[in-house]
Amino acid sequence: MTNAQLVERVRQLRTEGRSPKQIARTLGLAPAIVSPLIRQIAREAMTEAPVSPVLGCWVSPGWQIGLSVEGFGDWPAPDDCEPGHSGIVGALVARRYRPGRVSVCGYLVDTWCLGVKNALGPELMNERRLPEFRGKFFAAFDADPVQAPIELVQHLVWGAVEYARRLGFEPHHDLWAAAGHLEPLEGPSAIRFGKDGKPFYVEGPYDDSARNLRTLERSVGKDNFSFEMSVPLSLLDSA
Repeated sequence: MTNAQLVERVRQLRTEGRSPKQIARTLGLAPAIVSPLIRQIAREAMTEAPVSPVLGCWVSPGWQIGLSVEGFGDWPAPDDCEPGHSGIVGALVARRYRPGRVSVCGYLVDTWCLGVKNALGPELMNERRLPEFRGKFFAAFDADPVQAPIELVQHLVWGAVEYARRLGFEPHHDLWAAAGHLEPLEGPSAIRFGKDGKPFYVEGPYDDSARNLRTLERSVGKDNFSFEMSVPLSLLDSA
Protein backbone atom coordinates (compact mmCIF):
# COMPACT_ATOMS: atom_id res chain seq x y z
CA MET A 1 0.00 0.00 0.00
CA THR A 2 1.44 3.38 -1.01
CA ASN A 3 1.50 6.30 1.42
CA ALA A 4 -1.31 8.03 -0.50
CA GLN A 5 -3.43 4.87 -0.28
CA LEU A 6 -2.71 4.57 3.44
CA VAL A 7 -3.76 8.17 4.07
CA GLU A 8 -6.97 7.63 2.12
CA ARG A 9 -7.73 4.45 4.06
CA VAL A 10 -7.16 6.24 7.38
CA ARG A 11 -9.38 9.09 6.18
CA GLN A 12 -12.16 6.62 5.35
CA LEU A 13 -11.96 4.89 8.74
CA ARG A 14 -11.89 8.23 10.54
CA THR A 15 -15.02 9.31 8.65
CA GLU A 16 -16.70 6.15 9.95
CA GLY A 17 -16.02 7.35 13.49
CA ARG A 18 -13.16 4.97 14.33
CA SER A 19 -10.75 6.00 17.08
CA PRO A 20 -6.98 6.11 16.40
CA LYS A 21 -6.48 2.82 18.29
CA GLN A 22 -9.26 1.14 16.30
CA ILE A 23 -7.76 2.38 13.04
CA ALA A 24 -4.34 1.07 14.03
CA ARG A 25 -5.78 -2.37 14.86
CA THR A 26 -7.76 -2.50 11.62
CA LEU A 27 -4.71 -1.66 9.52
CA GLY A 28 -2.30 -3.75 11.58
CA LEU A 29 -0.12 -0.71 12.30
CA ALA A 30 1.37 0.83 15.40
CA PRO A 31 -0.59 3.79 16.85
CA ALA A 32 2.60 5.87 16.50
CA ILE A 33 2.30 5.50 12.70
CA VAL A 34 -1.44 6.20 12.54
CA SER A 35 -1.59 9.26 14.84
CA PRO A 36 0.52 11.57 12.59
CA LEU A 37 -1.66 10.61 9.62
CA ILE A 38 -4.82 11.53 11.56
CA ARG A 39 -3.29 14.89 12.46
CA GLN A 40 -2.37 15.45 8.81
CA ILE A 41 -5.93 14.67 7.69
CA ALA A 42 -7.35 17.00 10.36
CA ARG A 43 -5.10 19.84 9.22
CA GLU A 44 -6.11 19.30 5.60
CA ALA A 45 -9.79 19.29 6.56
CA MET A 46 -9.42 22.58 8.44
CA THR A 47 -7.70 24.17 5.44
CA GLU A 48 -10.14 22.91 2.81
CA ALA A 49 -13.49 23.11 4.61
CA PRO A 50 -15.47 26.36 4.41
CA VAL A 51 -15.52 28.10 7.76
CA SER A 52 -18.96 29.02 9.09
CA PRO A 53 -19.45 32.21 11.11
CA VAL A 54 -18.66 32.17 14.83
CA LEU A 55 -21.76 32.78 16.94
CA GLY A 56 -19.98 32.76 20.26
CA CYS A 57 -16.89 31.65 22.17
CA TRP A 58 -16.62 31.22 25.93
CA VAL A 59 -13.88 30.21 28.37
CA SER A 60 -14.06 29.25 32.02
CA PRO A 61 -13.28 31.90 34.64
CA GLY A 62 -9.71 31.91 35.88
CA TRP A 63 -8.42 30.61 32.53
CA GLN A 64 -5.21 32.66 32.83
CA ILE A 65 -4.15 31.60 36.34
CA GLY A 66 -0.47 30.67 36.33
CA LEU A 67 -0.10 31.74 32.68
CA SER A 68 1.34 34.81 31.01
CA VAL A 69 0.14 36.37 27.76
CA GLU A 70 1.95 38.66 25.35
CA GLY A 71 0.40 40.94 22.76
CA PHE A 72 -3.31 40.42 23.47
CA GLY A 73 -4.32 42.96 26.09
CA ASP A 74 -7.97 42.85 25.02
CA TRP A 75 -8.44 39.22 26.08
CA PRO A 76 -10.66 38.79 29.16
CA ALA A 77 -8.80 38.97 32.45
CA PRO A 78 -9.08 36.00 34.83
CA ASP A 79 -11.78 36.10 37.47
CA ASP A 80 -11.55 34.51 40.89
CA CYS A 81 -12.18 30.77 40.78
CA GLU A 82 -11.97 27.75 43.03
CA PRO A 83 -8.32 26.70 43.60
CA GLY A 84 -9.07 23.17 42.44
CA HIS A 85 -9.91 24.48 38.98
CA SER A 86 -6.59 26.22 38.51
CA GLY A 87 -4.81 25.00 35.41
CA ILE A 88 -7.96 23.36 33.99
CA VAL A 89 -9.77 25.45 31.39
CA GLY A 90 -13.03 24.82 29.57
CA ALA A 91 -13.63 26.43 26.17
CA LEU A 92 -16.72 26.34 23.95
CA VAL A 93 -17.08 27.47 20.33
CA ALA A 94 -20.44 27.81 18.58
CA ARG A 95 -20.65 28.30 14.81
CA ARG A 96 -23.60 28.79 12.48
CA TYR A 97 -24.65 25.51 10.87
CA ARG A 98 -27.72 26.72 9.00
CA PRO A 99 -30.59 29.12 9.82
CA GLY A 100 -31.83 28.37 13.32
CA ARG A 101 -29.20 25.66 13.89
CA VAL A 102 -25.75 25.80 15.47
CA SER A 103 -22.73 23.52 15.65
CA VAL A 104 -20.87 23.45 18.95
CA CYS A 105 -17.50 22.05 20.02
CA GLY A 106 -16.00 22.02 23.51
CA TYR A 107 -12.47 21.57 24.81
CA LEU A 108 -11.08 20.68 28.24
CA VAL A 109 -7.51 21.93 28.51
CA ASP A 110 -4.84 21.35 31.16
CA THR A 111 -2.79 24.51 30.64
CA TRP A 112 -0.15 23.55 33.20
CA CYS A 113 0.90 20.14 31.89
CA LEU A 114 -1.17 17.62 29.91
CA GLY A 115 -2.69 19.82 27.19
CA VAL A 116 -6.07 18.83 25.73
CA LYS A 117 -7.58 16.26 28.09
CA ASN A 118 -10.91 15.91 26.29
CA ALA A 119 -13.04 17.37 23.51
CA LEU A 120 -16.61 17.03 22.31
CA GLY A 121 -18.55 17.74 19.17
CA PRO A 122 -19.45 18.88 16.73
CA GLU A 123 -22.85 18.87 18.43
CA LEU A 124 -25.72 20.09 16.23
CA MET A 125 -28.67 21.73 17.95
CA ASN A 126 -31.41 24.30 17.70
CA GLU A 127 -29.99 27.74 18.43
CA ARG A 128 -32.44 28.16 21.32
CA ARG A 129 -30.75 25.23 23.12
CA LEU A 130 -27.33 26.87 23.11
CA PRO A 131 -27.63 28.73 26.48
CA GLU A 132 -28.74 25.53 28.24
CA PHE A 133 -25.95 23.50 26.62
CA ARG A 134 -23.39 26.16 27.56
CA GLY A 135 -24.59 26.13 31.16
CA LYS A 136 -24.20 22.36 31.43
CA PHE A 137 -20.76 22.41 29.81
CA PHE A 138 -19.40 24.94 32.32
CA ALA A 139 -21.36 23.67 35.35
CA ALA A 140 -18.29 22.06 36.94
CA PHE A 141 -16.55 25.43 37.17
CA ASP A 142 -19.20 26.81 39.57
CA ALA A 143 -19.18 30.20 37.84
CA ASP A 144 -20.46 31.67 34.60
CA PRO A 145 -18.12 31.47 31.62
CA VAL A 146 -16.72 34.62 30.07
CA GLN A 147 -17.06 35.60 26.45
CA ALA A 148 -13.85 35.45 24.49
CA PRO A 149 -12.64 35.98 20.91
CA ILE A 150 -11.99 32.89 18.80
CA GLU A 151 -8.29 33.83 18.77
CA LEU A 152 -8.06 33.19 22.51
CA VAL A 153 -9.48 29.69 22.15
CA GLN A 154 -7.12 28.97 19.26
CA HIS A 155 -4.10 30.07 21.27
CA LEU A 156 -5.30 28.13 24.32
CA VAL A 157 -5.99 24.84 22.56
CA TRP A 158 -3.24 24.69 19.94
CA GLY A 159 -0.68 26.26 22.26
CA ALA A 160 -1.47 23.72 24.97
CA VAL A 161 -1.15 20.88 22.44
CA GLU A 162 2.35 21.98 21.47
CA TYR A 163 3.41 22.60 25.07
CA ALA A 164 2.20 19.17 26.18
CA ARG A 165 3.90 17.46 23.25
CA ARG A 166 7.23 18.93 24.31
CA LEU A 167 6.60 17.27 27.68
CA GLY A 168 5.73 13.93 26.05
CA PHE A 169 1.90 14.04 26.08
CA GLU A 170 -0.43 13.77 23.07
CA PRO A 171 -3.89 15.42 23.02
CA HIS A 172 -7.07 13.41 23.50
CA HIS A 173 -7.99 11.72 20.22
CA ASP A 174 -11.43 13.40 20.16
CA LEU A 175 -9.71 16.73 19.55
CA TRP A 176 -9.39 15.99 15.84
CA ALA A 177 -13.15 15.67 15.35
CA ALA A 178 -13.60 19.07 17.02
CA ALA A 179 -10.59 20.76 15.44
CA GLY A 180 -12.50 22.27 12.52
CA HIS A 181 -14.24 24.77 14.80
CA LEU A 182 -10.88 26.32 15.71
CA GLU A 183 -8.98 26.75 12.41
CA PRO A 184 -5.17 26.49 12.41
CA LEU A 185 -3.05 28.78 14.55
CA GLU A 186 -0.66 30.94 12.55
CA GLY A 187 2.65 31.13 14.37
CA PRO A 188 3.44 30.33 18.00
CA SER A 189 0.91 30.78 20.79
CA ALA A 190 0.93 34.10 22.67
CA ILE A 191 0.40 32.15 25.90
CA ARG A 192 3.21 30.87 28.09
CA PHE A 193 1.98 27.58 29.52
CA GLY A 194 2.83 25.76 32.74
CA LYS A 195 2.29 27.22 36.19
CA ASP A 196 4.48 30.34 36.15
CA GLY A 197 6.36 28.81 33.24
CA LYS A 198 7.05 25.42 34.87
CA PRO A 199 5.19 22.12 34.33
CA PHE A 200 2.79 21.43 37.19
CA TYR A 201 0.99 18.09 37.12
CA VAL A 202 -2.32 17.87 39.00
CA GLU A 203 -3.62 14.32 39.21
CA GLY A 204 -6.99 13.75 37.54
CA PRO A 205 -9.49 11.01 38.48
CA TYR A 206 -8.79 8.93 35.35
CA ASP A 207 -5.05 9.57 35.01
CA ASP A 208 -2.29 7.01 34.94
CA SER A 209 -0.37 9.14 37.40
CA ALA A 210 2.69 6.93 37.69
CA ARG A 211 3.17 6.95 33.91
CA ASN A 212 2.64 10.72 33.71
CA LEU A 213 5.26 11.36 36.37
CA ARG A 214 7.74 9.08 34.60
CA THR A 215 7.08 10.93 31.34
CA LEU A 216 7.83 14.27 33.00
CA GLU A 217 11.01 12.92 34.57
CA ARG A 218 12.21 11.80 31.14
CA SER A 219 11.29 15.03 29.35
CA VAL A 220 12.36 17.73 31.85
CA GLY A 221 14.03 15.97 34.77
CA LYS A 222 12.61 15.22 38.19
CA ASP A 223 13.66 18.59 39.67
CA ASN A 224 12.08 20.66 36.91
CA PHE A 225 8.37 20.10 37.51
CA SER A 226 5.91 20.12 40.39
CA PHE A 227 2.90 17.92 41.06
CA GLU A 228 -0.15 17.52 43.26
CA MET A 229 -1.36 14.02 44.07
CA SER A 230 -4.31 12.53 45.92
CA VAL A 231 -2.59 9.21 46.71
CA PRO A 232 0.62 8.47 48.62
CA LEU A 233 3.76 8.52 46.51
CA SER A 234 4.72 5.14 47.98
CA LEU A 235 1.80 3.61 46.13
CA LEU A 236 2.94 5.20 42.88
CA ASP A 237 6.48 3.96 43.40
CA SER A 238 5.18 0.41 43.68
CA ALA A 239 2.91 0.68 40.60
